[in-house]
Amino acid sequence: MNYRFHNLLGAPYRGGNVVITQNTQLISPVGNRVSITDLLKSQTITLPLQSSSNIRRIAASPDGTFLLTVDENHRCHFINIPRRVILHRINFKNAVNALKFSPDGKFIAVAAGKLVQIWRSPGFKKEFFAFELVRTIADCEDTVTAIDWSLDCKYLLVGSKDLVARLFCVDKLKDGILNKPFLFLGHRDNVVGCFFGYDKKNTDQVNKVYTITRDCYIFSWGYSGNNDGNFDENDEGNSEPASPGTPKRDGEGNVNGESLGNVKKRKDFDGKDLGEEGYLHKRKWELLRKDGFMQSPAKLTACTYHRGLDMVVVGFSNGVFGLYQMPDFVCMHLLSISREKITAAVFNESGNWLVFGCAKLGQLLVWEWRSESYVLKQQGHYFDVNCLTYSPDSQLLATGADDNKVKVWTVSSGFCFVTFSEHTNAVTSLHFMANNHCLLSASLDGTVRAWDLYRYRNFRTFTTPSSRQFVSLAADQSGEVICAGTLDSFEIFVWSMKTGRLLDILSGHGGPVHGLIFSPTNAVLTSSSWDKTVRLWDVFEGKGAVETFPHTHDVLTVVYRPDGRQLACSTLDGQIHFWDPIDGLLMYTIEGRRDIAGGRLMTDRRSAANSTAGKCFTTLCYSADGSYILAGGSSKYICMYDVADQVLLRRFQITHNLSLDGVLDFLNSKKMTDAGPLDLIDDDDSDTEEGVDKQTRGKLGYDLPGSMPNRGRPIIRTKCLRIAPTGRSFAAATTEGVLVYSIDESFIFDPTDLDIDVTPEAVEDALDEDQPNRALILSLRLNEDSLIKKCIFSVSPLDIPAVASSVPYRYLQRLIEAFSDLLESCPHLEFILRWCQELCKAHGNSIQQNSRNLLPALKSLQKAITTIHQDLSDTCSSNEYMLRYLCSSTNK
Repeated sequence: MNYRFHNLLGAPYRGGNVVITQNTQLISPVGNRVSITDLLKSQTITLPLQSSSNIRRIAASPDGTFLLTVDENHRCHFINIPRRVILHRINFKNAVNALKFSPDGKFIAVAAGKLVQIWRSPGFKKEFFAFELVRTIADCEDTVTAIDWSLDCKYLLVGSKDLVARLFCVDKLKDGILNKPFLFLGHRDNVVGCFFGYDKKNTDQVNKVYTITRDCYIFSWGYSGNNDGNFDENDEGNSEPASPGTPKRDGEGNVNGESLGNVKKRKDFDGKDLGEEGYLHKRKWELLRKDGFMQSPAKLTACTYHRGLDMVVVGFSNGVFGLYQMPDFVCMHLLSISREKITAAVFNESGNWLVFGCAKLGQLLVWEWRSESYVLKQQGHYFDVNCLTYSPDSQLLATGADDNKVKVWTVSSGFCFVTFSEHTNAVTSLHFMANNHCLLSASLDGTVRAWDLYRYRNFRTFTTPSSRQFVSLAADQSGEVICAGTLDSFEIFVWSMKTGRLLDILSGHGGPVHGLIFSPTNAVLTSSSWDKTVRLWDVFEGKGAVETFPHTHDVLTVVYRPDGRQLACSTLDGQIHFWDPIDGLLMYTIEGRRDIAGGRLMTDRRSAANSTAGKCFTTLCYSADGSYILAGGSSKYICMYDVADQVLLRRFQITHNLSLDGVLDFLNSKKMTDAGPLDLIDDDDSDTEEGVDKQTRGKLGYDLPGSMPNRGRPIIRTKCLRIAPTGRSFAAATTEGVLVYSIDESFIFDPTDLDIDVTPEAVEDALDEDQPNRALILSLRLNEDSLIKKCIFSVSPLDIPAVASSVPYRYLQRLIEAFSDLLESCPHLEFILRWCQELCKAHGNSIQQNSRNLLPALKSLQKAITTIHQDLSDTCSSNEYMLRYLCSSTNK
């Protein structure tokens, strides 16, 4: 039961900015979590950390070790990425629109509303309050939108919504006086980005400034005067400023109250003198050129600058991005990647990759601009995921959603490798065939489609004489018969897989058929309906319904135990009923209303404990060995029950995200007004301004994730649960996306047969005395992973048959799990396969008789062997083609 959060699929990006660390590590916010994608290994992981609401801004330290995240509630987490832990927390007073580490990693600039705060970066030592506020800049008249540090960490460039960019000197003067900023004026819209430009010969010397505005213009600024940064004394008598924003001079020839001929010494934040240097913000900056991107009426929504290449990339609200070579403003590329607003654009460190994010479509792209090819192209589901299913070998996961699409994911990497979009309405059910290369999908568009995962095509479509809406799907063990239940006509349609012909129509239900499954051991079809019944059908002999199990409330779903000797169904009153399908008797019932209760909607007038709405399980799933069952529904909890004792073993809270509805147990009375809860009063238009138009309506009208009364806040729920055939992980289709939980691989001391003589020293003594048989049994009793593997490798290949036959049956499961783990990481393939072969020969009858208990371990072993076989076949095929090519070229 030691399941822990492992990954998040189905939603690679949902808004906010993205960053790239170590040139290949892409970090993106996904709701209230953070996802990290390795662009070289093509793998993605989601950190097991959660913010209190959706993350708005992230920033990574220059070395890629630390990560700052700020959510919608202004709460900040300081995260150690390698350790995956939160080191410090802080709460900012205002909304954070920009966040950036200094190039040396010592300071953090935070744009909190109109203020720019400079904090000292926390260290590893334990402190009561690790964040130290060094300086607060309050010169801006409106919300700050952009921040950029100079390489020497002495200057800060700030852009805001008051149409001004400001250049600050972050250090103090010797007498403690703070410098006034230089103002870059002349913009006609909000400043979206501002960047320092550097001399190509002297990369540490700032020689220009770029400011980019929302109305699709870029301003190039340069300075004139002496190299030391002092003003020429001949300019003292000028009454007009040399360029827009030049500080005014008073009658005594002072600039901002300082003598022109006297440049005071500066001090850094630690009080050290920085020498008599010129001040960058006191130079005579002038507008060199103003260029337009020519994308009107679209708005510029994202931009970034690469100082090494002197290139600018910009993204617009119409889905177009442009890449420009500065300072001559030469357009390198101008392409359209979507029809929606681009909300993130960033370079990697070397400048050869461009990253783009589209929040509305959940799209994340990495594009290599030199070769004009995609490095990464991922897109999540546009609406909530309705259904999911594992492949028989547990390597693939298929998802279907209200956006009419079917996506297939690789569980190990977290990447979607194929998307099927032929359906014209919401996908409601999925089923993998036993051959592992065929996927079935049912939809509200009245079709059931079969997909070939070799050629990635729809090779068969099952239809009905008149249009129907399918909400459930099942296939028998042989794969010859396909069945689908309907929402509108309450019928079950039966087709032949080989011919695609409609074989039969099963009638008898008086409500939508939302549950449909074949027995794992025979050809009996079981269906559940809202007419308060579960029916068993004989499909092959045409006898129709052979038995009916009545209930007092609507039946929402039905599942079989893997051995076929028990079926479970959930009803609208929050109960789970367990039936014996052979004798037709009710075995026992679990009352789950209190277990699944949790969370209160914004429109509820009662507390979560007293509310009766939605307290039922809509999805069930047995474990691989049938000992426990998972249940989920319209709640923030997933419940795990022990089937034999009917007790609650554990509850998984799928999210702590307060941006979703149904997470809080209690409402804050301070937010209650005469007009209702304060959160329901839409007093601003920030979502439309930022372009994050929340999608709240799907194709299933009776099952909406959100509606207008709660301002489009999605309601947290679990629509589908599936356990992998190996039993090592399970997936949940939730409002947050597809959450994957797996058993923690770290060592847990869990001995199976401990005695005073069973110690690690006894295992070592047995190995020294050349008794591998005794050493292996002792290590299995001790159940320590490292000792078990050490004992396995201590057995010589000739002694494997004798040792394998002497292992007691009760240790077989643990030994098989060790072999499956070794196959994934050990290079001694033949040795491990020899072990597996001899183990099957010696204990074949025991394994066959007790297959139910050993099924998860055997599935894990099958998955490992299948993976290695595929890798070896690909390698051999490539070598074969290479040898053929070399032979043909040699003959020529």
